[in-house]
Amino acid sequence: MKVLIMAAGYGTRLYPLTKDTPKPMLEVGGRPMIDHIVRKVEAVDDVDELLVVTNDKFHERFVEWEASRSFEWPVTLINDGSTEDGDKRGAIGDIHFTVNEADVEDDLMVLAGDNLFDFSLNDMVSTFREVQENIVGVLRFDDESKLSKYGIVATDEDGKVVDFAEKPDEPPSDLVAMGMYLFSGDKLNLLDRYLDEGGNPDEPGWYVTWLVENDTVYAHAFEGNWFDIGDKDSLEQADKFLENHSIH
Repeated sequence: MKVLIMAAGYGTRLYPLTKDTPKPMLEVGGRPMIDHIVRKVEAVDDVDELLVVTNDKFHERFVEWEASRSFEWPVTLINDGSTEDGDKRGAIGDIHFTVNEADVEDDLMVLAGDNLFDFSLNDMVSTFREVQENIVGVLRFDDESKLSKYGIVATDEDGKVVDFAEKPDEPPSDLVAMGMYLFSGDKLNLLDRYLDEGGNPDEPGWYVTWLVENDTVYAHAFEGNWFDIGDKDSLEQADKFLENHSIH
């Protein structure tokens, strides 16, 4: 299994913090965000390579980061060639680009580079092994007022995704998609088909919606604490949380 950390965005909602620093490199709890994610990946069974997709503007920052760390497996940095927010490939575009550039044929776990969480990724791997289908990681939200800010997943009683709504006015459930995915290696070619059919290359939720209609995808519900670092408030909340808690 390979793990891909998505780090090619420009974090415009966090300007000026991200004007000269990529969002995954912003410090939370005294360490860059990406370090916390890597620590979680280190506990995942069967990983044999870490992939990190970056934009061209900040690629050298990740080269320096990779050179300053030691890892349990090979690390491959993929430069997607974009130089500003206006010419970015989008999340699905970057996944597709990385799969082709790195010749990925294995199962692929995809993690957003601005996610902080305190639960084990091995639980999602177990669900993946059980159902043998693509997986989207979800978390149940108690606060209904926040649901319209995220992609919302609805499932049947077996956990199969039957609906996905991107930032809906009327959420179909209380299950929030978290920017965590596990794609089966033998179904990575579906990315080609999706994009060839004109699929939106930006939001991952559009691809999940397409998978619901054209293939099969299951949800894995995590339990624990999760921070989606999209703005200064969420960054401060995560930093405050880490003052008194460990997510490793």
